[in-house]
Order: sequence, then structure tokens, then C-alpha cells
Amino acid sequence: MKINILTITTLGIAVCCFISCKQNKTEAGREHYIETKNMDQSVKPGDDFYEYANGNWMKTAKIPGDQTYVGGFYDVIDSTKKRVKSILEDAAKNKGKAGSIQQKVGDFYASGMDSVTINKRGFEPVKPLLTKIDAIKSVPELMKFVAEEEKNGTESLISFMVYADQKNSAMNIAWLSQKGLGLPDRDYYFKNDKETKAVQDAYKNYLTSLFKLTGSDAAAAAKNTETVYNIEKNLASSHKTNVELRDVAANYNKVPFSKIVKDQPNLNWNQFFTTLGTKVESLDMEQPAYYDKLNTMLNTVSLSDWKLYLKAHSLNSYADLLSSDFEKASFEYKKALTGQKKQKPRWELMGIAADRELGDALGQLYVEKYFPPEAKKRMDELISNLTKAFANRIRQLDWMSDATKKTAEEKLNAIGRKIGYPDKWRDYSKVNIDRTKYFENTIACKRNNFEFQLSQLGKPVDKTLWITTPATVNAFYNPYLNDINFPAAILQYPMFDKDADDAINYGGIGMVIGHELTHGFDDQGSQYDKIGNMKDWWSKEDKAKFNEKVKQIQKLYSGFTILNNLHVNGELTTGENIADFGGIAIAYDAFKMTEQGKGNKKIDGFTPDQRFFLAMGNAWRTKMTDELSRQLINVDTHSPDNWRVLGPLMNFEPFYKTFNLKPGDKMYKEPKDRIKIW
Repeated sequence: MKINILTITTLGIAVCCFISCKQNKTEAGREHYIETKNMDQSVKPGDDFYEYANGNWMKTAKIPGDQTYVGGFYDVIDSTKKRVKSILEDAAKNKGKAGSIQQKVGDFYASGMDSVTINKRGFEPVKPLLTKIDAIKSVPELMKFVAEEEKNGTESLISFMVYADQKNSAMNIAWLSQKGLGLPDRDYYFKNDKETKAVQDAYKNYLTSLFKLTGSDAAAAAKNTETVYNIEKNLASSHKTNVELRDVAANYNKVPFSKIVKDQPNLNWNQFFTTLGTKVESLDMEQPAYYDKLNTMLNTVSLSDWKLYLKAHSLNSYADLLSSDFEKASFEYKKALTGQKKQKPRWELMGIAADRELGDALGQLYVEKYFPPEAKKRMDELISNLTKAFANRIRQLDWMSDATKKTAEEKLNAIGRKIGYPDKWRDYSKVNIDRTKYFENTIACKRNNFEFQLSQLGKPVDKTLWITTPATVNAFYNPYLNDINFPAAILQYPMFDKDADDAINYGGIGMVIGHELTHGFDDQGSQYDKIGNMKDWWSKEDKAKFNEKVKQIQKLYSGFTILNNLHVNGELTTGENIADFGGIAIAYDAFKMTEQGKGNKKIDGFTPDQRFFLAMGNAWRTKMTDELSRQLINVDTHSPDNWRVLGPLMNFEPFYKTFNLKPGDKMYKEPKDRIKIW
């Protein structure tokens, strides 16, 4: 889904967290939160503030073998997964009443933890699926299989979802997006550098292992893999790049259903939607070039090759639900992709699965135990203060006309807020969970989730629905609903603590709130109005001035590097960089409205402003594997975390005053060269 996401959990990789920090206390019992032992105060703040705030931690932090990074966000995820483990183990041990959420959550977890039974079953659960593929005799039957698997939550050739129409945000329509690949994105198929080649080889080895595990000999498995890989590479040639996917107008293609039936006859669209159990009159086919390519390839690629493709993608989709040999094969590929050295413990994997499949059920138990009403109230106050600060900044802009300012402020004040958990919970009464059948339980959950999504098609958008779970460590702005979202799990230190002083909360979650508010006005969000419709509400002059500032930010970040020679993609990360610029500025203004922000009382030798910036720097401390860094530089819309701190601060006047930056300091920029957008 094209939603601006703060963390990179959307890539299927954990990047948010919390270390159980031992917080210093004064004689009066106040918690200080800033860990001076993590700092490197031999570094001048004006030379590298990220090192100053986190340098000793960066030197000493170790990445556990079953993880791919550690850091401020990791601390939050680490805390959350341990909380989830406690909830799940309790639910599994103390069996709830049949049909209760405790019973469903507990039995789901127990079934996934029963590795003895899972291993004993081998790949028996997918044998009927493989037999079904073998029996396919025509392209229509092939596409019918694709549609049937869509209902099981397994996408291969078609990516279908139901969400708000981007130009009529009050109504839900069907979206179709490019799909069909096994590697992270199209560019992985066309790059020839050593690191990408290693990922390509690992992926091919993985597919070969899947074929061998299901009965093919080594030679046949290798040949099958090349067939599947070549199909994927051919499909990848039609995919838009990650930068092109950021063009929201170019990726909105609402078309009559009759048109795609006519233009892409081999896809059997009537059969597809009949199999799903619904009808549509129009839909948003976001990347039509992909479906045109698929339509052609269904004629030019042999049916036998397509059947190999479906087998590979089905086995890949279900590998982690099967015996340990499948799970190990899957992990070997992940190792090459992310640098993770050993598999996560089973309980952690099952926690992730339970949250993914029974999110609201688990969420009810999580909120009841770990998210008090006071936390929600504190967050609501913070958001209100940040909104006021942003409104003040909009009014003072020297590059925006009064008319556009008025519309911008109306949009800002219309932004909804979702904090902690939904007002109404999902119903899982139709989901039957068997304590002995992990594979079938997962399919039952996926089908229920699909049916719930399908039930929204053609209906008015329900703005109370959440698209994340309470135990998700994430935050985001949703342009289609014009709201900001903060699930309960992210509201932990170092991002947030309801009992912390304002400097800590405004420098941590305050910056995140400001970041998400700004997304409503970045290069993408600014193309939607206050009710979530894609609409041009800017004057031409204002948009031109805005775009000039955007280009400055793109140029700045394109000059940043990681791992010595890998450049940040300033275009890919544009929206997130704009939001980071706005986030820190808005959070700082809001902090200065508080009593602590107005004062100058030191804690542990740091002024309130210094604590504010240190809280920001501490929250974004991250150390990750080189492999993960390389992957993210290709696919993540966020800049590396050190540049998320340094980029905005080297352009922010209050930071200069707080740490007395002077010409000659490495972060110093002449006043005329400092970029100011909000």
C-alpha cells in the first residue's frame, strides 16, 4: 500500500525498538533518560552530532546473530516482542473459553510452537496444491488457480486490494498493483555488481532447494529454477522503479472494468473476480504496463513453464509454515539478503505470525495489559501541541501565498488521529483454530482477513478502521483518509514515555508526530486535499517555490553516503527527508511552548534544548548489517538513520544556537545555504 511509513517494518524487516534502559535517577527519583555512557563527548556536536549522541554505543553495540540491526527502534521492538510472548504463552497455557479470543490466540500460538508435529507433516499440507497445479490444462485454469490462491492470502501474479478511491476517497474500490517477482524489486534482476549477484545466487539456490524438497532431482531442480527466474526477470522489465512508484498521479489509473477485459483477455478478469466472489464496474490499475506484459507472456511462455512458476511461488509463500527443512531453505536466502546470521527463536517468529494473522485479537490483550489510558491522553496532548506549532509555521512561511496557507491550515486541522488501538475490534468468530494444525490455522486466518477486506469493496470508507495492529511498532500518515496513526507498541521509550520530561517526549515521539503531520504536505501528501482526494490545491507559483526547495533536499541527500561509496537516493527518499525536516522543526516549536522548553534548568548538565536534541539523536541510533544496509539503500524510502539526524540538524538554526556551531565545524553551513522548507 502506498502509505508513507515511518519505520521499515513495512519491508518485512524489524527496525523499531527499545532496550530496557537502566535510567539514572536523582535523589528525588526523577528519571533522566539520557544515557551519557552511550555518548562520545570527545566528538564536537557540530562535527558529527550523531556520533556525539551515540558514539560509544556505536563502538560497543553488538548485533545478535538472530537480528539484523540494533538501536533505538530495535529497543521498542525488543520490548514489544517480549510483551507479546508473555501474552501468547499465558493464553496458550490458560486455555480460554471455546471461541474466545484467548482460545484462538493461545491455540494459534501453540500450534505454531509444535515443531514436532509440523516436522512430522513435512510438505504434506501443500501436496494438494501442487497436485492442483499439475492438473492445470489451460491458461484460464492457470488464472483461476491464481484467483483461488488470492483468497488464501497468497499473491503470485496479481496484487489485489480494496481501499479508498484516490479521487473519491469516500468510496472503496479495487486496486491492482504490479507483482510477480521473488527478489525485493525489479532492479535486483538487472544489476551486476558483486553484492547483487550474491543475492541473485542465494535466491536461485533457495528456489532450487524448494524443488528438491518436493521431489525433483538436482539437475531438474536447477533447470526449473532458471525457468522461474527468467519468467520473473521478464516480468520485472515491465515494473516501475521505486522512484517512479512515488509519482502518485502517474500511478493512479482508474479504468472501466470493460476496458481491462478487452485489453487483457488472457488474464480472464471476469473469471478472476467471479472466483473472488465479487463484481466491479471500475478499478484502479496502478501499473497497467505490468498487466499488459503479463497478458502477452501468458501466450508466449509455455503452460508447463508457468506451472513451474506457480509451484515455486506457492512453495515460497508457504515455506515458513512447513517442516524445518523448508524453513531453513527460506532462511538461507534471508541470510544473504539481510546479513542475519541465525534464525530467530521459534517464539519470536510465532509472535510475528500471531500479530499478522490475528492482530486485533492479540491487540485487545496487549492494550489491556500494556497501554493505559494515561498514555493515550498524553499522546493526544502532544499531537494537539504539534498541530498548533505546525499551523504557526504555515502562517509564517515566506514562500507560500495567503490563499494556499489558508487551505493548508484547513487540511492540517482536518487531520484525524488514531492513537493506540481502534474504537471497535475486528470479529474473528468465523475463524476456527485447531491447536494441532498450524498450516490450516494460518490459511483460515488469511481467508478471514481476505473476506473482511473484500466485504469493504464498493462500500463507503469506514474511517474508524485501522490498517495496522496495536502491537505494530510503526507510525504513519495516511493520505487517503488524511489521518496519522500511532499504534500502542511504538509508544515506548526511547520514542515515548508518559512519565518523561517534555524534552524527551518532544525530541522522541514529538519529532515523529511532526514527521507524520508533515507527510500531509510533502511532495506526495501535498497532492491530496483535506478529505483525502487527489486534488491540486496549490497555486502554480507556490508549487514552483516548493519544488525548488524539494530539489535542494534531493541534492543534499544524494551527496550522503554509507559503507564508503553507496549514495543515498535523494529522489527515492524525498518524502521522508521532507518529513524529517518538518518533524524536528515542528517538534522544537511545540517543545518551546512547554514550561520546560521556556526555561533553562539543566538535568545532568544538559539544558532543556540540549536534552531535546539528544533525545532525537538517541531515538534514531541504529547499527545494522552491511547486507541490510545495501538492501535498504535500494528499496527503502527512508534515509539511513544517521542522515535522518544529521541532514535536518545541519540546516536547523536552533541546533546551531544550542550547541554553538561555528564556521569550521563539519556540520556548519553558511546561513544562506541552509535549507528551510517548513
